[in-house]
Amino acid sequence: MNHTENVSRRRILKSGAVLGGLAGTALLAQTQTSGSKDAFGSAYSKDNCALLIVDPYNDFMSEGGKMYKATLETATEVGFYENMRKLIPAVRASGMAVVIVPHHRAVKGDYDHWQAVTSSQRGSAGIMLFAAGTWGGEWHPEFGPKPGDIVIKEHWAQSGFANTDLDQQLKQHGIRKVILVGFIANTCVESTGRYAMELGYHVTLVKDATAAFSKDAMHAAHVVNGPTYAHAITTTLALIEGLPKKS
Repeated sequence: MNHTENVSRRRILKSGAVLGGLAGTALLAQTQTSGSKDAFGSAYSKDNCALLIVDPYNDFMSEGGKMYKATLETATEVGFYENMRKLIPAVRASGMAVVIVPHHRAVKGDYDHWQAVTSSQRGSAGIMLFAAGTWGGEWHPEFGPKPGDIVIKEHWAQSGFANTDLDQQLKQHGIRKVILVGFIANTCVESTGRYAMELGYHVTLVKDATAAFSKDAMHAAHVVNGPTYAHAITTTLALIEGLPKKS
C-alpha cells in the first residue's frame, strides 16, 4: 500500500470514528471487497458456506417470463446470465451446498381479507406472478434446484427467512456463511441478506450475479445499502477464484 492509499484509508477510518455506528461501518465496508477471502480475511469453506439462489423462476429469468424484460437491462449490464452459468457449476463442483430460496407461487385469492397488503404484493397478485401450476411459476431450467440441493419453503414477502425454514435448514447443515445471488437485488436478495446478518450469519453479495428493475435500484442494493449489512461484496470471477477445491 503506497503513501496515498495509507492517507486515504486513515481519512476513511477517521471519518468512520466521527460518524460512528452504521454510518461509519458503511464507509469502511465500502473499501472491503474480496474474492477468495471475505472482508475479515476468512476463507470460504464447503463445510460451512452455502450459495443461496433467490427466486429462480421462469417469470423472472426466462425469456417470455412476466418480469423478464423488466430486469433485462440491469441483468445485461452486469452479465447476470453469463455469470450465473459460470458461478453455479463452479459452486457445485466445489462441494459447497446450494440452497434455493423461492418466493410464494401465486394463487387466486392469496390476499383476500389480509389486514396489510403492500403495493408490491398487490402488483404481483394482479399479474399472478409465479402462478402455481403455470410455466412462469416453474424453476428456471439452469438456475433452479438439482438433486441434492436444499429447497426452502416459499416466502410471502421479501425475506427468505421470514415464515420459512431457511434458518433451521442452514443451522442443521452447519452453514454459517451465505453467498447471495438471484432476484431482486434491492428487495428479496437484500432483505434475505440483511435478515441473515441479524441472525448472525456471515453474508456475501455477488453484485454481478443479481439484477433489479433499474440502475438506481442496483446502486442502492450494492453501494448504499449492501455495506451496512454484508460482510463482503464481490464479483463472480473473484468468488470463483476463491472457492474451495473439492477433494
